[in-house]
Amino acid sequence: MTDTTSAAVYGFPPREVIETPRGAIQTAPTVPGAEPLEGLADASLDAFVALAPAGAVERRYVLAQMLRALKPGGRLTVAAPKDRGGLRLKKELEAFGCKIGEDARRHHRICITLRPEAPAGLTEALAEGAPRRIDGEGLWTQPGVFSWDRLDTGTALLMSALPAFSGAGADLGCGIGVLAHQVLASPKVTKLALIDIDRRALDAARRNVGDDRVSFSHADVRLGLPELSGLDFVVSNPPFHEGGGEDKALGQAFIRGAAALLKKGGALWLVANRHLPYEAVLGEHFTRVRPVIDQNGFKVFEAVK
Repeated sequence: MTDTTSAAVYGFPPREVIETPRGAIQTAPTVPGAEPLEGLADASLDAFVALAPAGAVERRYVLAQMLRALKPGGRLTVAAPKDRGGLRLKKELEAFGCKIGEDARRHHRICITLRPEAPAGLTEALAEGAPRRIDGEGLWTQPGVFSWDRLDTGTALLMSALPAFSGAGADLGCGIGVLAHQVLASPKVTKLALIDIDRRALDAARRNVGDDRVSFSHADVRLGLPELSGLDFVVSNPPFHEGGGEDKALGQAFIRGAAALLKKGGALWLVANRHLPYEAVLGEHFTRVRPVIDQNGFKVFEAVK
């Protein structure tokens, strides 16, 4: 594809699957600093390239946003792994009134289409994938965010074990702010930094956690958090999947990141799936590691620096 000043990309399509135009605007919510997809003007782009998300509701929402942002006749090129939505891409785009050219490459299905003059069903898809409140009255969330429609087992277990904290702390991978409510229940907590790589989760957390002690950061923990140091505590339910596959290095990076943020004597409270090998890296970076709970396939640790 030739360069264009009005092109955008969602995520990181493999180069061997789709060519991304140089200078394309990044719009994925899991890329800190990216342009919000929802903020793109209607009918403003000539081309959009995307690696489609795996979740059906999230994927239709993203497809609808991209079609909304494209000019009539603008070119949309979307790929997805065959086992993560690729086999449904063509039918989903056809439901928007698109005529599809389809290809397959490197275990991905690729759909190419030109944006119709008046795509069908955009309003419904955008509404279905938009931010909402759990059960209509609970916390704000959005399809695509981790455990977006329920409290996950690991977070619930960690919540059952947390002590009453004091001082300044951080929640690495804060999600929509569930842990923050419990941490902030202690009046001795002076500051709490909520950090997540998913802008949608952080936007929800801003709506869910109204407290002057809280700051928010859209950041990748693996790249370091130089603005934070000398913390009294860190809580975390770190991710362990990326790109559809398990990646134990993610949680290990969160552990190293937490250690860098804590002062001597500060504590990390961490929950992880039982099978994940975190004990060694905890031992390398903390002076004392205490298993607190081991049940329901998860384990909770307290690690003191």
